[in-house]
Amino acid sequence: MEKYQKKELLKRIARLVKQNKELNEQLRQLSEGNRKLESLVENYERKLSRIKSPGHEEDSKADVSGILKFKMGTVLFANIHGFAKLTENMDTQGLMDELDELFFHFDQIVKKFKLEKIKTIGDSYMCAGGVPLKNSTNPIDVVLAALEMNKYLGELKSGSDKNKVWDIRIGIHTGSVTAIASGKKKISWELKGDTVNIASRLSSSCSNDRINISDNTYELIKEFFTCEYNGKIPVKYLGNLSMYYVKGIIPDISLDGKGIFPNSKFGTKFKLIQFSDMQELILDKLEKELPRHLYYHNVKHTIDVVTEVELLGWAEGVDEEDVLLLKTAALFHDAGHTVGYDNHEAIGCSIARDFLPGYNYTPAQIERICELIIATRMPPRPKNLLEKIICDSDLDYLGRSDFIPVSNNLYEELKEQNKIGTLNDWNKLQIKFISGHQYFTETARNLREVNKQNQIERIKQLIKQD
Repeated sequence: MEKYQKKELLKRIARLVKQNKELNEQLRQLSEGNRKLESLVENYERKLSRIKSPGHEEDSKADVSGILKFKMGTVLFANIHGFAKLTENMDTQGLMDELDELFFHFDQIVKKFKLEKIKTIGDSYMCAGGVPLKNSTNPIDVVLAALEMNKYLGELKSGSDKNKVWDIRIGIHTGSVTAIASGKKKISWELKGDTVNIASRLSSSCSNDRINISDNTYELIKEFFTCEYNGKIPVKYLGNLSMYYVKGIIPDISLDGKGIFPNSKFGTKFKLIQFSDMQELILDKLEKELPRHLYYHNVKHTIDVVTEVELLGWAEGVDEEDVLLLKTAALFHDAGHTVGYDNHEAIGCSIARDFLPGYNYTPAQIERICELIIATRMPPRPKNLLEKIICDSDLDYLGRSDFIPVSNNLYEELKEQNKIGTLNDWNKLQIKFISGHQYFTETARNLREVNKQNQIERIKQLIKQD
């Protein structure tokens, strides 16, 4: 068992190292993208000023149109079957009204899961996740919506005999999507591409009252839902596509184990995936708003701490919710620097309290996150395991091979704000600090303590050279 745990930990470490490299590359791309956006904004403002000027009133009434491409969108295509069962004795108009009511209820479900309704054509209904606002959770969002759609129709059919004419077949596929926008006051979207066609094919290859998903979608949702294999269908240029029926949410993460509604465990797993979307927004905020003289407390430091808390968290045996809280606290722990240098931890808590309710964090979770942020104040005095983990992660550089350049960055940051004297003074202060510092978790002590002692000797040599 211990051998298996070590193997799993090594896999997680390898994955975190890879994520850290990807995030640093994302940071580089964000910097480049921000420069391009600034140029675009200037161009847009010039055009906007011309539109507002006399003689351009007609231009301002023009339709909004554009083409957007998404690497990952999830399309739901639902066919409502029932017209073939109609007889002369049935109230046709009443049934049409029922179909309208059914689609209206579907609209409410789509809104609940922040999906985009695309269109209804006759007895077909199409919506999508990840369009026009991209997110990492759209396959899960769409499947949750499909389960509620299926449940609602099941309840409708069980209500009276006249409703039993309706059957539903839902097909879901995740892939690249091209979205075309049009409209004046309200923008509507038209989707193009293989993803739409495959979702339609999956619906046609589905049994009544079932949810049929592609293997693309299955790979992205299988940790949340119970599924069963449903054979293959041929798809042009793609070969044979595997299909799966969604039976429901995995009982352990389902409310009352019934498979329709998620419980708090589901919410934690969901937020861990959603974290990447939130991280992208916060890193972009930091890149744009952090003062340029923050050579140490910059975006790279935040990325390092987010990576390290996850590594230490898993190694110290904390559960998924605690890992989520640690990563979220690490993401916001220096966000207060966008407002001010001193007391930035309290400012970061205020930013987190404003931001996190939009991602469905509970008040209790937000308070625990704020406690973790406050725990990073110097000198560190952690009161529990999670606070020990984030404090060790925040000062991880003390035992890393890149200690000297990182330490010099912190010196330059303090020097520019007149908070420190000469470099020689700084090195003496560093020796005093490192000599009195201790890592709090066993994992950090094993990983960094030996190397940290080496840093003292390296700094002493620098002082002698001065």
